[in-house]
Amino acid sequence: MSEGVEWALHSILNLAWAGPEHAVSAARLAAYYDLPPAYLNKQLQALVRAGLVSSGSGPRGGFRLARRLEDITLMDVVAAVEGPEEAFRCAGIRLRAPRGRPHEDDPLPEPAEDCQIHQAMREAELVWRRELAGRTLADVRDRVERVSPGVPRRARRWFAAPRATS
Repeated sequence: MSEGVEWALHSILNLAWAGPEHAVSAARLAAYYDLPPAYLNKQLQALVRAGLVSSGSGPRGGFRLARRLEDITLMDVVAAVEGPEEAFRCAGIRLRAPRGRPHEDDPLPEPAEDCQIHQAMREAELVWRRELAGRTLADVRDRVERVSPGVPRRARRWFAAPRATS
């Protein structure tokens, strides 16, 4: 999983803390964590395409949440940034293994879709995806606010203050 997922998750939380009245530019979001603005903008555009955030142009433009945090799952963000493809891709390398002469007790390998490693990895990924789909950004926000109650206030102040990097 790319670091873009982490950046996107933090950006969504910061947009929530900035509040719906403040559109935040990609440059401003990037400056908060000293990230490259062009690369963060790529992640933000993926979030826009997925309908998680909205963007506007012009002097008052920037990014805002398009959905409530309660309606955005961790899996939504992963899929927006990484795409819907499986994390594990079976290349069928076992089919290139030396086969020798097949014996009754040692049959040829089954087709790639029947690969036991592929099946085990797919089952584990489905559990992982279900877990991510069962957790919302509101869950994460609530946890952050319990553990570090000053974070939302500091973020809100930082994003509300006028800056040259906006």
